[in-house]
Amino acid sequence: MIFNVLAPFMDFLRFLQTEFLHLIMKKISLIFILILFFSCNKHGQHAHGFYFWKSKLSLKDSEKNILEKSTVTNLYVRFFDVDKIGDKFQPVGVISKSENFNSSKLIVPVIFITNRTFLYIKDSEVDFLAKSIHELIVRKTKELNFRNISEIQIDCDWTAGTKDDYFRFLEKLKGLSHKEITSTLRLHQVKDKSKMGIPPVSKVYLMCYSTSSPLENSDKNSILDIQILKNYLSDVQDYPIKKIDIALPIYSWGIVTNHLGKHKLINALSEKDLNHKDLEKISNNEAVVKKDGFFFGYYLNKGFKIKVEQIPEKTLDEAVFFLNHKIPKFNIIYYQLDERFMKNRNFNR
Repeated sequence: MIFNVLAPFMDFLRFLQTEFLHLIMKKISLIFILILFFSCNKHGQHAHGFYFWKSKLSLKDSEKNILEKSTVTNLYVRFFDVDKIGDKFQPVGVISKSENFNSSKLIVPVIFITNRTFLYIKDSEVDFLAKSIHELIVRKTKELNFRNISEIQIDCDWTAGTKDDYFRFLEKLKGLSHKEITSTLRLHQVKDKSKMGIPPVSKVYLMCYSTSSPLENSDKNSILDIQILKNYLSDVQDYPIKKIDIALPIYSWGIVTNHLGKHKLINALSEKDLNHKDLEKISNNEAVVKKDGFFFGYYLNKGFKIKVEQIPEKTLDEAVFFLNHKIPKFNIIYYQLDERFMKNRNFNR
């Protein structure tokens, strides 16, 4: 009799227990789905910007439109190069500006310094170099009416033999400019970081291109080969500087090989340029000169071979996919802002 009285109550308890378990399982499932979603989308779409690498700052309409749609607030402008010619430090290709140039982007001066500039350099010369570069940057920013300069980027392919002097230069420039000093970072400088040293900066720009020399006889794309990139950057997640932006290539060129096997580069060639009546295509990106003449501004002899290297969208996607698993957060800076390299490009990744 007692069991008969309690039976409905026990059924009700079992019902509550079942409903409670269902509710808990639903919440657990929802939490799992949210974790999975955010882990898969933790990078989202990367902000992107551009390098400008010409000696005169001027934008065509197509370039300006693409620049203004970019999502990084900066435009990275090559101000000048520095080289050691004889025993003197010389600025090369100092920037000028078109009168009609205007952009909402903040200008970041980029200074390229040859590695040989730091070979056998004296401490007093490091001080002189930092002072001279600082003064020229200040003069050009005033002359070109660039305001709110907060960062200076130094581009140098330093080596184990020049690292100490280069790093001392970076520290000296920071003290003189009172700006954030950043540095480019090449692939071999990541792979061999124990030998190459770590620059004294808070942020680096990792150059994910020039994976091999275009002057080598190779079937690989010398601008960017994904497998070579992965080999160099297998441990990039361990690099001591954690603030890393990525420089990706969109440029192209042609590699001309003569009868002696010597090479030279022709900038901005594309595979479409090989559709020429005096060129015989031997593959999608290779052709042989059929008769002597001028091609793309150069005199080429019959039998010379032209190989075009350009970067497909798929290769850029693969590079970003790989880096997403190595670097927690990064912006993409495309090299370079030039309408010849920008047609049919997707910059949102």
